[in-house]
Amino acid sequence: MHKAFIAIAATALAFPAQGWSATAQHSKHPHQTVAAQQPGQRLGTLSCEVNGGMGMIIGSNRGISCSFRQQGRKTERYTGSIGKLGLDIGISGKSYLSWVVVNTKPTRVGQGDLAGTYVGASADAAVGLGVGANALIGGNARNIVLQPLSGQTGTGLNIAAGVSRLQLAATRR
Repeated sequence: MHKAFIAIAATALAFPAQGWSATAQHSKHPHQTVAAQQPGQRLGTLSCEVNGGMGMIIGSNRGISCSFRQQGRKTERYTGSIGKLGLDIGISGKSYLSWVVVNTKPTRVGQGDLAGTYVGASADAAVGLGVGANALIGGNARNIVLQPLSGQTGTGLNIAAGVSRLQLAATRR
């Protein structure tokens, strides 16, 4: 498991800030806008609120609600869950995560395109106030990286480290 943890983290961090030249993919959805012509471009910021809960020693699963801000576009809302497989001991209150969202290949991003499953490495600790880090890759087309590491703040008495899985679904407003 230690090797898998390192491999996932290395993959998520391996994407450069500026990438290789490539042509844009064509979208089937006319409401989408071209967000990035080259890999490694910033698409926006994903900010999430994670429900509090109790670690179950070898894992946890908590509800999450997020907003994605892409420059020049309306804020998109997502809900879902975030879970950890690995060490997770203690009780935590509500916490907040924020990621820089980048692409892994030329892509178009529109309403609901961040929906999907993301996996990667995570670690966090709290004694009163807490901090943490999460590096994830995924999305429906596996073309989105939540990178390089999220910022996380929260409260509780908790320690956790392992492989994380984030599941997002678009919400309509």
